[in-house]
Amino acid sequence: MDVKVRSDAPPERVYRLAADSATWPDWSPVLRYERERAGDANGVGEVRVFHNRGRKEPTREEVVELTPNRRVGYALLSGLAIRDYRAFIDLTPDDGGTAIRWHSSFDAKVPGTGWLYRLVLQAVIGRYARGLAAHAAVAD
Repeated sequence: MDVKVRSDAPPERVYRLAADSATWPDWSPVLRYERERAGDANGVGEVRVFHNRGRKEPTREEVVELTPNRRVGYALLSGLAIRDYRAFIDLTPDDGGTAIRWHSSFDAKVPGTGWLYRLVLQAVIGRYARGLAAHAAVAD
């Protein structure tokens, strides 16, 4: 999946929100965030648990990359019937704002279901990306 949106906010502000898992309920479909394990001094290695709208089972993710003002990367540990899910939020300065590219890849656990997960995740990631862009534009 690959979603591209633009925010009027500078990359530093968008990055601050994307990198801080505790802010995700403010701008995404995440209802509640819990930290299962803290990351290193930069936050890499954090295991976060997100309780999402419309889902009984939470998703567990590990933050795998944090490049200040440029990239946030995470891997799904559990919560969906897919494997090897990795996602990256890439930020690029764009005429006073930020171009946001949220892209991910995965393999389906059940053969023949990948197309359905791609369709659903494309829509979900789109909501996340648009929420991040909009919230960053009005956040302090």
